[in-house]
Amino acid sequence: MSRKNGGIIGPANTPVGGLFKGVAGGVWRMNDVANFVSNSQWPKAPENIENSCRFDDGSSDYLSQTFSSAGNQRTFTISFWFKRSNLVNGNIYTYQGAGNEIRSEFIIFNNYLKIVFNPTGSSWSSDMIVRSSAGNNILFKDTSAWYHVVMAFDTTQSTEANRLKVYVNGDQQTMSAYPSLNFDTGYNTAIEHGIGTYIHATNTFFDGYFAEFCVIDGLQLDPTSFGETDTATGIWKPKKIGTFASAGTNSFYLDFKDSSNLGNDASGLNNDFTVNNITSIDQSTDSCVENYATMNPLYKFNYNLTLSDGNLSAAGSQNQWQGASGSIAINTGKWFYEAKFTSATDIINWAVGFMGMEDSVYTNATRNFVGFYNYDGGEIWVADSGHTPTTNDYGTFSNGDIIGIALDYDNEYISVYKNGSAIVTNFDYGAVGTSSYLKNGKVIAPKVFNYGSGAISLNFGNPPYAISSGNSDANGHGNFEYSVPSGYFALNTSNLNTYG
Repeated sequence: MSRKNGGIIGPANTPVGGLFKGVAGGVWRMNDVANFVSNSQWPKAPENIENSCRFDDGSSDYLSQTFSSAGNQRTFTISFWFKRSNLVNGNIYTYQGAGNEIRSEFIIFNNYLKIVFNPTGSSWSSDMIVRSSAGNNILFKDTSAWYHVVMAFDTTQSTEANRLKVYVNGDQQTMSAYPSLNFDTGYNTAIEHGIGTYIHATNTFFDGYFAEFCVIDGLQLDPTSFGETDTATGIWKPKKIGTFASAGTNSFYLDFKDSSNLGNDASGLNNDFTVNNITSIDQSTDSCVENYATMNPLYKFNYNLTLSDGNLSAAGSQNQWQGASGSIAINTGKWFYEAKFTSATDIINWAVGFMGMEDSVYTNATRNFVGFYNYDGGEIWVADSGHTPTTNDYGTFSNGDIIGIALDYDNEYISVYKNGSAIVTNFDYGAVGTSSYLKNGKVIAPKVFNYGSGAISLNFGNPPYAISSGNSDANGHGNFEYSVPSGYFALNTSNLNTYG
């Protein structure tokens, strides 16, 4: 595993933040507000992308839209930000008519970008397949990173390579093939389009997050219309979208700001998408600007823990140790997150806290761990050279209870809360541990594990469940059920840059 001290944990042999320049959502903060123009023009997007929409393939989440009339099938631009939750093939933006009529899909396939066109209903073997070149070694394998993709079409161009331009985080990609001259793609026609699924098919759903998803009908644009490189950090970041007065009628802009209508078209053109199995809970504060921690599907042991809800919920399946670590690691600072028991059965044998990252996650669930263990009334568990619990006197726990974990790394303290009330404050795990593994600059990350079945959800500030009150940290980051302890912060990249 590659790792960055005080940073995002990435997959093996993968630079942090993906295989492109910079970590999306890394070190910038902006405060601009959306400023939309008239319906005849394209809206100006906010520099600060506040929300995303969470898609769960296990719940068959997707958005759909059938345009009332055809737009430009030859010239248009698709732009969006996304963060994957698993590495299973997933559809991004597709269309299909009745039966095997014109159809196409824009997908992540075997971790590459792949665009497939079938304009005549022929077999897939005769389809035109446009794919990012394997020779570029461009793989979307980092489940902790946000990526920005621009797919710009103009099949009227005489030069083949100019008919389709694909950019990832501002860098143009070499494709394996290109559309023929004046090729009609089928996009923007009066047939059903889907985001996060292949229309009229099953088991083809995207799992992860989308932010600022837009299509500009009639214009081929480059990535500088949507983003720019931060001069101080070299990171690709969003920018205010320009005014596109000639944008066609099938343009749309999904900003996911309206939790009651996550398919709302904020462009003013009223090209709203229908939500399918998506609810207000799926609105997330996780975005390319404020990248929050999740559990990392690439850093699990025993692989029997099932992750869902954008890698924020976990369910056990067998009577053996199973668990996963978080996607953000720290080696200084004060950090807080919540964990909610979400199963009415078998809520014991769940542990939540932090674990060292310099030892194999596959060896032992209890190794190099500090946190709360819900067993026979609950205990503070310090597993350094051995299991050293506190007295089991923290009461019993029920389905729906929320455990708060507050870690003071520098002073070697952990505090635990039950439904907002402290059950232990400033427990000195440094005095208990014997090998000093969790001390002296060692990198640690959030950790959840259990023995048996049951389910739990983690809230690092982007909750996968409904919040009744709403509380942020001192920087205004995060959305928690209960108050964040004074001086502690949510695990996101903005806070990490300042305090981690």
